[in-house]
Amino acid sequence: MAAIETRSLSKVYVTSFGNKKVRALNELNLTIEKGTIFGMLGPNGAGKTTLVKLLLQIIFPTFGTARLLDTDINDYHLKKKIGYLPENHKYPPYLSGGAVLKYFGKLSNINGLELDKKIDELLELVNLSKWKKAKVKTYSKGMMQRLGLAQALINDPELIFLDEPTDGVDPIGRKEIRDILLELKSRSKTIFLNSHLLSEVELITDRVGILNKGKLLREGTVRELTEKKEEYKITVSDEEFELTRYSDKNMIITKSNSGSYSVKVDDIRTMNLLVDKLRNDSVLIKEIVLQKDTLEEMFISLISQEEKGIEN
Repeated sequence: MAAIETRSLSKVYVTSFGNKKVRALNELNLTIEKGTIFGMLGPNGAGKTTLVKLLLQIIFPTFGTARLLDTDINDYHLKKKIGYLPENHKYPPYLSGGAVLKYFGKLSNINGLELDKKIDELLELVNLSKWKKAKVKTYSKGMMQRLGLAQALINDPELIFLDEPTDGVDPIGRKEIRDILLELKSRSKTIFLNSHLLSEVELITDRVGILNKGKLLREGTVRELTEKKEEYKITVSDEEFELTRYSDKNMIITKSNSGSYSVKVDDIRTMNLLVDKLRNDSVLIKEIVLQKDTLEEMFISLISQEEKGIEN
């Protein structure tokens, strides 16, 4: 079952004088399966937060439709199954961490011993048990993010929206939050993650979407998005052997360093023919690796290409 499904979902803002339209989201078609972690990436102003607000009915679409957990987003009861951590969230500084969770628990119609137990469980999950009675004003940025995550989970949601959950958090804090998200996934929770920290997204997501100027440019697994089609690194044991001698119109071989070469081929069949030739010549192959970009490299390249296309 799809946890999130959109069809031609769009949001157009009109300026106060009515003479200019800004398309914040442009006919988005997206399907996210239940029990997965999905990362939505994009530069500032790409439309990531607009998308989340549309799905949560904080704002309303200009046209298009969306369903969450196989239910139309207009169904008010759906909100009982959703958790949300907004970007740059703030809580009254005079409240303790436990009091913050109690407030949101009561908003979710949880009371008494059930709420007390839930608060203790969530503080344990986000490693804040020792800070339950401490004022929020004494919390570090990382602690605030973990408290926000606990708040988003107070109603035991099936679907969780997180907008920049690791923003401004140190490496140790980011690792702790990653571990929490993976634990939630193991409990069959679905997580929609907005982030500009590509290295973080690369570590935990099942699938990723690239959004720019309201348009979904690409969507898939990290591996699908970062693999360089038919480009390999091959390393041989004989450092004196020149692999470039096998270059032809179907195969471009360039030397990287001693014993290592970059091989670009038309298809996997051509790569296998090269391996056969090396074996026939008694050349020992130490390693063959399909080359790929980092998610960050792919992201920058894709956004740059899109910008050039718009300018042309």
